[in-house]
Amino acid sequence: MKIKRRKTLSFGETSASSDVAFLLIIYFLVIAGFNVNFGFLMTLPAKDSTRMILKDDLMRFDMDGSGSLSYEDSRLSRTDAEKLIRSAVRAHPNLAVVLSVDSEAPWQEVVSFVELAQKLEIDAFSFSMKEES
Repeated sequence: MKIKRRKTLSFGETSASSDVAFLLIIYFLVIAGFNVNFGFLMTLPAKDSTRMILKDDLMRFDMDGSGSLSYEDSRLSRTDAEKLIRSAVRAHPNLAVVLSVDSEAPWQEVVSFVELAQKLEIDAFSFSMKEES
């Protein structure tokens, strides 16, 4: 007696390919939900734009190697800086804050100041490293 062999179907001819495609769609939809941005958004000016900032609308802060803040050669605590910026924002709505950072400053102090600027909704914020002399 001869045994009949069944014809083997390829992957494309079976319903398994549609099942795999459906599972991949579900997988990517679920993964897309986990993509969370833990950073912060800052509006940066366009590359070719020029923005006029009046001298009265500019605040310059310095951060030394220990992470201490100073404004106009006087040291400030983080809360004093916050109060100072808040009062300046009320007086000058187009306030621009500039932070000059020493290369030895702890990165967490810099991040904390950037978060403070974001919290106070400073639209024009800039920071740069001090040039070593």
